[in-house]
Amino acid sequence: MTDLKTTALHEMHVALDAKMVPFAGYDMPVQYPMGVLQEHLHTREKAGLFDVSHMGQVFIMAEDKRFATAAKALEKLVPADIQSLEPGQQRYSQFLNEDGGILDDLMISRLAMPGYEHALYLVVNAGCKIGDYAHLEAHLPDGVHMMVKDDTLSLIALQGPMAAEVLKQFNPAVADLVFMIHTDLELKGPLDTPIWAHVSRSGYTGEDGYEISVKHDDVVRLTKALLAHVDVEMIGLGARDSLRMEAGLCLYGHDIDTTVSPIEAGLIWSIQKHRRSEDAGYFGAKRVASDLADKSTKRLVGIKPEGRAPAREHTEVQDMAGNTIGVVTSGGFGPTAGGPVAMGYVARKFTKAGTPVQLIVRGKARPATIVKLPFAPHNYYRGA
Repeated sequence: MTDLKTTALHEMHVALDAKMVPFAGYDMPVQYPMGVLQEHLHTREKAGLFDVSHMGQVFIMAEDKRFATAAKALEKLVPADIQSLEPGQQRYSQFLNEDGGILDDLMISRLAMPGYEHALYLVVNAGCKIGDYAHLEAHLPDGVHMMVKDDTLSLIALQGPMAAEVLKQFNPAVADLVFMIHTDLELKGPLDTPIWAHVSRSGYTGEDGYEISVKHDDVVRLTKALLAHVDVEMIGLGARDSLRMEAGLCLYGHDIDTTVSPIEAGLIWSIQKHRRSEDAGYFGAKRVASDLADKSTKRLVGIKPEGRAPAREHTEVQDMAGNTIGVVTSGGFGPTAGGPVAMGYVARKFTKAGTPVQLIVRGKARPATIVKLPFAPHNYYRGA
């Protein structure tokens, strides 16, 4: 435990009697005394507050201070269209290797703050960030630089149907944001002195909510002020995982990795149409185009086990004749779904919703059904 990194909120987690576990090189809270089940339900019903400061935060900008220069450079590494981003917009994408395998998935934003509209802001996964930074360093052209801010910036996420009601007390302008739009502003309200924050209406739970980036020196004060609201509770990694599973959201290292392409992972929606050809100019474009042409052999699907026994990661998926057709990549109990839920890859011919399959759990075949994701409806705020 001595070589684990800690976030600026670590002492607060301990004081709140969180159960701490190693995660991506950090000592992180997996649950609080409320327990994973109640933390999950609280987030779905009110507002959950997550410490996600272990994630990587990095800025990319060009020496000529032209957004197009930075955007073109990044477009060689991700399949998403970056040049069309307007100030304040963000987009989900993936770093791909030359074979089209996923190195990491990430959020990409174009800053809207006056004087910084030329800059890109990236949030990457904790377990991949060192590799991501090396990948960027190796492939960004001369004149385009990155600035890693992990030593100065913390990241928290306020998620749930009451998130907007809570955060607008700190600045009413946050209520005007819609899904995948961000801004930079002062948070004050209950705070004695204002805190400057980068606020994005996004998250990893399927619920409405925000991700909030602030300086390390400010995050404890902001977190305490948010927790003072009757509808807000701290939520650990356990409920974060069950929430994202119900929402059908991939977890890197489990549902996506270098062995699968964005198409196999069901992420075609994150690749704009003009970026789907093999000559699109980014690493892995040929694989993406090939998989789109129905040459891949598998797809990520939702799997609903019958009964109450969950199907965990690595569980074998068979057809009804007992032939192996795939594997579970994420699985557990879905509190909102009211039973076990799972995600995994199966052979293309078995991907239709309603297809019966069987899962080999503790050596026994248990019935399950292929279902359409998500297990719980997305409640993102897209405007009144």
